[in-house]
Amino acid sequence: MNNRKEPQNVKEKELEELEETFDDELASDSEEIAEAEQTQEAAEEQNTKYLRLMADFQNYKRRIEKEKADIYAFANEKLLGELVSIVDDFERALSHEADASGSFVEGMHMIFKNFNGVLEKAGLEEVEALGEDFDPNVHNAVMTSPDSGYESGKVCGIIQKGYKLKNRVIRPSMVKVAE
Repeated sequence: MNNRKEPQNVKEKELEELEETFDDELASDSEEIAEAEQTQEAAEEQNTKYLRLMADFQNYKRRIEKEKADIYAFANEKLLGELVSIVDDFERALSHEADASGSFVEGMHMIFKNFNGVLEKAGLEEVEALGEDFDPNVHNAVMTSPDSGYESGKVCGIIQKGYKLKNRVIRPSMVKVAE
């Protein structure tokens, strides 16, 4: 009888040992799965952070490129703004051509034409005003005229020309507006 109990105890022991080994392996596998899930979550979080950082960097690059292009496009704005007053002086001088000799006036016209050509190449353009609807973005109304022959709200006279540099107003036109 003792012999019978011993094999049964041995089988129970083996079974207990197998159960313990199985539980240990199951616990270690569960830990490995939990670690793998944590690692995967951490990797996904890092990937999300990376994608956001790349998007922010792309937006930064676009913004810097736009600012750089604007700097290049409008680098001469202040200089051209000051040169516009010289254009005004030329126009006033040429309006008195009857008082001067022919060759002098012809020379002034040539200089004025060349000067305007250089300004146009730099991107300077005159603001259209006469007969246009009054636009406070490009016109500066300094007076009104009740009987000008123009519809109400139309520019009926130009006191000083306005200029734009690549669609940015550098000097609004000083105008008279019909009532």
